[in-house]
Amino acid sequence: MEKERLNFLMELLNTPSPSSMEMEIQKRWIKEMRPYADEIKTDHAGNAIAVLNPEAEFKILLAGHCDEIALVINRIDEQGYLHFDKMGGINPKAAVGMKVNILGYAKELTGVIGVNAQHHGGLKGDFGLDELFIDCGAKSKEEMEQFVQIGDLAVYKREPELLMDRYIAGRGLDNRTGQFIVGEVLRKLSKEDIQVGVYAASTVNEETNMGGAYFAAAGLEPTMAIACDVTFATDYPGVNKNKHGDVRLDGGPVLAKGAPINRKINKLLESTAKSLDMDVQYELTPRMTGTDADKMRLTGKGVPVSLVSLPLRYMHSPVETVSVKDIEEEISLMVEMIKNMTGNESLNPLEE
Repeated sequence: MEKERLNFLMELLNTPSPSSMEMEIQKRWIKEMRPYADEIKTDHAGNAIAVLNPEAEFKILLAGHCDEIALVINRIDEQGYLHFDKMGGINPKAAVGMKVNILGYAKELTGVIGVNAQHHGGLKGDFGLDELFIDCGAKSKEEMEQFVQIGDLAVYKREPELLMDRYIAGRGLDNRTGQFIVGEVLRKLSKEDIQVGVYAASTVNEETNMGGAYFAAAGLEPTMAIACDVTFATDYPGVNKNKHGDVRLDGGPVLAKGAPINRKINKLLESTAKSLDMDVQYELTPRMTGTDADKMRLTGKGVPVSLVSLPLRYMHSPVETVSVKDIEEEISLMVEMIKNMTGNESLNPLEE
């Protein structure tokens, strides 16, 4: 990946974007997309949408959500410790001992998620978030309330890093990588003479309610939509591949197969991958995908959808890990497919 593009991705990954508080990352993404887009749209949900060829009747919506999982402060005790609930799928065991960045209403603060020392009994078996707390160094509730109030959010204090110059590890790769990918697809297509409209949407709230995707698709009424998200890699110790499938980093983009997925869109993706001599992987989504695709599909008169995912290790942990090669291949796959579309494609599975 070009250094400039990698630096932009790292900048996105360094920008806190907890679900419901995505404004700063959206502003940065809009600034980056503006030179390449024919227009930029926003909406009341907080989505940012970069558009190419807005006059085209055939409209392709690419959705990558920019929000990350977070902690939400629900109590400040008399000693000044912060207690919290989850904003998205927080794993209590992954949170133990982590540093956090608290996005306080008056000031950003660093805190640590305290843990009972093993010498004093430690944490026993399964435990919940209600057994954890954040220590910011405050001595009282009154001192803490000068900076933080109920409902303020916190994210893991964790910077992204390159591993062996091939993998990226850090927090919130789910799914700022998808936000980056849809933007890069649009950036590359801006140099092409495309026959369809392209709407690259950095969507909000996926980790909590997927409302951003609903707003985007309901407002745009696209001809088709592709969610660009992450999926579970199973190429590390301890994962049951018989149960969870075989998905690997560096194995290529992952296409979903299941009832929500439009088969004709998948055929376009598969034939494009074949023309590029690119490997693809598969995951099963029999009933729902658990991504923005589900909400986009059920807007308006119904939207044909597909899901293209990036293999990711250690989902919803502070050390999520993805492959730079897989990111580049996913971008290339969608750029090549879209630039070769005429706008006359039928997505009706009953039509030849």
